Amino acid sequence: MSGTSGSVAAASSDAEYEILCDDNGQFLRRYTASGSGAPTTTDTLLDGTTAYVSTGLVVRCGAAPANPQIDSTAQRQTGAGTVTIATGARSVTFMVFTGAPTVAIGGGTPVALPAGSSATWSVDHGGDTGEQLQDAFVFTGVAGSDFAVLSTREV
Repeated sequence: MSGTSGSVAAASSDAEYEILCDDNGQFLRRYTASGSGAPTTTDTLLDGTTAYVSTGLVVRCGAAPANPQIDSTAQRQTGAGTVTIATGARSVTFMVFTGAPTVAIGGGTPVALPAGSSATWSVDHGGDTGEQLQDAFVFTGVAGSDFAVLSTREV
């Protein structure tokens, strides 16, 4: 066909998929873009066909919040007394200055730590993955004890 030129345009759409999470867990979001206008979204179960309505905040699965709020505490105990850190902390640090106070983790048997000891328990991150220390910590001093407990938790 000598001397013939031109182009053919066919209507088409593009679909992209992403697995997201909400308060109920994972679901599939399909973004569909056609030749004009904004993309449309359709949420389904992971099977790709059963309709799904998201609940709560929708985030990329495993993503930590951009700016989680962290509450920090520093407590010092001199002499007899107890410092308790409830479950759910992100980090706990125990420093013994004098005496041999004990630590009981998760209701377990108390273990004495001598003067000059320090110990730290922590997790990598919190946020949607829910990473936190599952046990409560109970630090107990007797006469002559001097220790400090530092902790952080996401609020």
